[in-house]
Amino acid sequence: MKISRWAAVAALFWIWPGLAFAVDFDGSQLSPLWGVPFAGLLLCIALMPLLVPFFWHHHFGKVAAAWTLAFFVPFAVMFGPSVAGISLVHALVAEYIPFIILLTALFTVAGGIFIRGNLHGSPALNAGLLLIGAVLASFMGTTGASMLMIRPLIRANDNRKHSAHIVVFFIFIVSNAGGSLTPLGDPPLFLGFLKGVDFFWTLKHIFPETLFLIGSLLVIFYLLDSWYYRREGVMPVDPTPDTQRLGFDGAFNFGLLAGIAGLVLLSGFWKSPVVFDIYGTEVGLPGLVRDAGLIAITLLSLKLTADKVHEDNQFSWGPMAEVAKLFAGIFLTIIPVIAMLKAGTSGPFGAVVSMVTRPDGQPDPAMYFWATGALSSFLDNAPTYLVFFNTAGGDPQVLMSTLAPTLAAISAGAVFMGANTYIGNAPNLMVKAIAEDRGVKMPSFFGYMAWSGAVLIPLFVVMTFIWFK
Repeated sequence: MKISRWAAVAALFWIWPGLAFAVDFDGSQLSPLWGVPFAGLLLCIALMPLLVPFFWHHHFGKVAAAWTLAFFVPFAVMFGPSVAGISLVHALVAEYIPFIILLTALFTVAGGIFIRGNLHGSPALNAGLLLIGAVLASFMGTTGASMLMIRPLIRANDNRKHSAHIVVFFIFIVSNAGGSLTPLGDPPLFLGFLKGVDFFWTLKHIFPETLFLIGSLLVIFYLLDSWYYRREGVMPVDPTPDTQRLGFDGAFNFGLLAGIAGLVLLSGFWKSPVVFDIYGTEVGLPGLVRDAGLIAITLLSLKLTADKVHEDNQFSWGPMAEVAKLFAGIFLTIIPVIAMLKAGTSGPFGAVVSMVTRPDGQPDPAMYFWATGALSSFLDNAPTYLVFFNTAGGDPQVLMSTLAPTLAAISAGAVFMGANTYIGNAPNLMVKAIAEDRGVKMPSFFGYMAWSGAVLIPLFVVMTFIWFK
C-alpha cells in the first residue's frame, strides 16, 4: 500500500512541472479509436443496468474507472504526461467539479423537503401537480423536482386502479421537459452555462417550444386520466387516508434553493478581473465564490434538516454517488471526442459534422434537434449535449447569436428527448424505481418506449416543422 502511494506521489510530481508548458493536441490527427472508451462507457451505462443489474449495482464505479484508464493511460503514453495532465486538470476543474457541486447541492436541498398529508387524486389535481413539478424543475433541477413531487403524487393516487400512466407522464413532464428553461433545470444546460452560455438564454430562446410541449402533454394527460377515472367508477378505500394537514417539513430548504439560484446567477453576471491559473486552466473568482457558496448551502441543509425528514424521503447518497463516479469517467473519456469534433469536417468525425450540415455549409437545426435527441434517448443527455455543442463549433458567443437556432435545437433535443426511454435521463429510472416500490406496475423498457413513441414523437415532429425547419 505504501509503495503504491509513493508511486502516485512520484507520478504527480513528474506530471506537474510540465503542465504550464504543455501544448494542446490536434484532434484532426487522432484515430476514431480514441472515442471507443467514451462510447464503451456510455453503452455500459445504457445496457448494463438492464442486462446485469446486480453486477452493475455493485461495480459501476469499477466499470467507469476501467474505461477511464483504457483512455487515459494510452493517452499519457502517446502525447506525454504534460498534455495528459493539462487535459485532466481542465476536465476536472473547469467542468466536472462545478457540475458535481451544483448537482449535490440541488440533490441535498430537495431531499430535505418532505410534502406531508395526502391529497385525493383526480384528473384536475394530477394535472395541477404535474404543472407545479414542471415549474419547479427549472429552478431545483429535474432530479430535485422529481424526488420532491413523485411521492405525494403516488400517495394521492394510491387508491386508483390505473396509475402507471400518471407516472409515465410525470417522467415526460417533470423529469425532463420541465428542466428546459435554466441551467439549474437539467445537467446539459448547466454544462452549456459553464461553457459560456448566458443563464437566461434558453428561457428566451426555447420558451415557446417548452410551453407547447408541456401544454400539449398536460392536455393529453388530462383527457387520458379523465377516461381512466370514469372507467374506474367507485374508488377503493384509500390505504393512506388523511392523518395530518397538508404542508411541508423542512420548508426552510426552499430558502436554500433560492440561495442556489442566486449563486449561479451571480457567477454568470459578476465579471471579475481576478483569475487563478491552475496548471493551464483559468478559474475566475465568481466561479470559486459560487462553488464555495454551494458547498456551504449543502452542509447547512444537512445540518438543519431533521433526521425524520430524510427518513420520510428515504434520502440516501446512493444516487449521487453513482452520478459522481459515472460522470468522472464521462468527463475524462470525452476529451478526445471533443477534440476530434472541433476538427470539423477534416477530423475523424467529419461524417457526423456533415450529417448535421446543409449543402451551403450552415448547420441544419432540424438535424441537430433529432441527432441530439436520438442519442439523448439512449445515452446520457449531458455528454450528448457536449458532443453536439462542440460539433457546432463550441464557441458560445457564435452559438448564442449567429447560430442561435442551432443551439436552441441542441438544447431542446438534449432535454426533451431524454424522456423517450427510461435511460435517457437519470431521474427517469429513479422515478420508476420509487413507483414500483410503492406498488405501481410500471411498463417494461419497451412498453415505456411505446408510450413515448405514441405521445412524444408526434409532438417532436410538429415542433420540428414549426421551430427547427
